[in-house]
Amino acid sequence: MKIKYLAHAAFLITSDAGTRIVTDPYETSDALKHGVIKETADILTVSHEHGDHNNIAAVQGNPKVVRGTSEVKGIKIKAVPAAHDNKGGSQRGKNTVFCFEVDGINICHAGDLGHVLTAEQVKAIGKVDVLMIPVGGFFTIDAKTAAKVCDQLKPKVIIPMHYKTDKINFPIASADEFLKGKSNVTRVNGSEIELKAGKLPTSAQIMVLKQAL
Repeated sequence: MKIKYLAHAAFLITSDAGTRIVTDPYETSDALKHGVIKETADILTVSHEHGDHNNIAAVQGNPKVVRGTSEVKGIKIKAVPAAHDNKGGSQRGKNTVFCFEVDGINICHAGDLGHVLTAEQVKAIGKVDVLMIPVGGFFTIDAKTAAKVCDQLKPKVIIPMHYKTDKINFPIASADEFLKGKSNVTRVNGSEIELKAGKLPTSAQIMVLKQAL
């Protein structure tokens, strides 16, 4: 199974059999100048209806658009309701945390999570091997809260997302605050990693992927 970081909160996950999943495709704008997404997908997940997460028209191949619990091409997708802020969604609306298993690896994409998880949410999410988690703050959880969520879910691989880059003008922080002082950080020389069930790290590793677009 391969994970490619497109940009912002958009990833391409490709199973060994070739099934392709795109998460939270963004729309380019003056504030988000990463390249246009042109990937082909079988499955497309949308965590919430904001333009930097729901540009379904950008993804090619007539994918199945998933906004809730579903099963597509043998991949079971679990949607766990959450909020975009720490006020129950009253400020920025609802958010969906997506969980799915690909080639024996449990992946969790937190979308624009805005709060520490409840015990019920942690239970609903279940086992997490790979966690894509926002760390930029302001619109989502910040570095400190993201670290708490990682402690709650105990993933083996942590991939930071939704942070400031030189192509993003949102008032969010870079990934540096989240990475500061941590020894378990690998800066991947590229935008893609390949993972195999049974060969994951034995303790949590933060993998910082370059953004492809």
